[in-house]
Amino acid sequence: MSEKTIFIVAGESSGDLHGASLAKAIKEIDPKIRICGAGGLLMKSQGVEIFYNFLDLAVVGFWEVLKNLRKIKEIFNLLVRKLDETKPDLVILIDYPGFNLRFAKEVKKRNIKLAYYISPQVWAWGKNRIKLIKKLVDKMIVIFKFEENLYKAHNIDAVFVGHPLLDIVKPIEKKSELLEKYKFDPSKRIISLLPGSREIEVKRHLPILLKTAKLISKKFPNIQFALSQSSNLPENLFYPHLKHCAFNIKIIKNSYDCIELADFVLVSSGTATLETAILEKPMFVIYKTSFLTWLIIRPQIRIPYIGMVNIVAGERIVPEFIQHKTKPEKISQKVMEILNNPEELKKMKEKLRMVKNRLGTSGAVEQAAKIILEMML
Repeated sequence: MSEKTIFIVAGESSGDLHGASLAKAIKEIDPKIRICGAGGLLMKSQGVEIFYNFLDLAVVGFWEVLKNLRKIKEIFNLLVRKLDETKPDLVILIDYPGFNLRFAKEVKKRNIKLAYYISPQVWAWGKNRIKLIKKLVDKMIVIFKFEENLYKAHNIDAVFVGHPLLDIVKPIEKKSELLEKYKFDPSKRIISLLPGSREIEVKRHLPILLKTAKLISKKFPNIQFALSQSSNLPENLFYPHLKHCAFNIKIIKNSYDCIELADFVLVSSGTATLETAILEKPMFVIYKTSFLTWLIIRPQIRIPYIGMVNIVAGERIVPEFIQHKTKPEKISQKVMEILNNPEELKKMKEKLRMVKNRLGTSGAVEQAAKIILEMML
């Protein structure tokens, strides 16, 4: 195998996770290959030379991007300089389209091959990005079948490899072992709260989820609560909200343990909804962003729901509480209704199993790695 270089850019925690898996799979095929770029600690742990850790920035929404515009420009210029210094044989961009599609223009100027792994959600908003992708990207490696169909309809080279989460979301321990490990009462039901993996998401969602949990605990005092804390987030983001909690809640620092423990999940919209679906746990989806960001993005949304499980299903199989609908009183009422309806819970689980089946088969990352290395021949 030759000593070639891949430059990879992943801008968020989920991108770091997928970038790390991809880097590992590439290096298993070609251990001599150099992989460098921007990502997080997970990518670094797989031997990627990190020029900038995007998790230090962690902005989401138009207003937050505007506030950090100078910093983002500095990062962009840094990565362009590194692109010129490393002279890679191929660039991989992972999601993060606001930054990555601009970076793609610099890649194209230098006539470097470009693969895009984890497509921007052009099917939900930003349809005009399809023209840009057709102009700049050599191959789209996509994780949903409907994305492959969409790109091929626009004469873009795209290949569906399946969803990498199918190989990642596998609890190491059984629920019975987790109940004992985290000292939950096995005779009582558990609701898990997943407020998000970004600091700004936790600041917005955690108060809503805790107030919802408080209302539920008044009606169902035997319910136990588990709260997921992402490993990249500081503890002082959570504890001020928890110190006055009068109900039974435990922080779980492994999100898959937190989901596996649950009889029901309240989850922030994003990758975690698919992780919850893969573990076949009934859920409600919540999401709240800044008012300005919502004003800008709402008219661009071209689909009737934003939760990935509903998008993959092609129908609303789990309720969504978005923006002004994130009212704890309303959410808690609906949770209590479904917890008292075993038939509805059963139907939701069956639909979630269908979503899981639509994500493809295992081995997505290995297939993506092979495609990328073939592009470098």
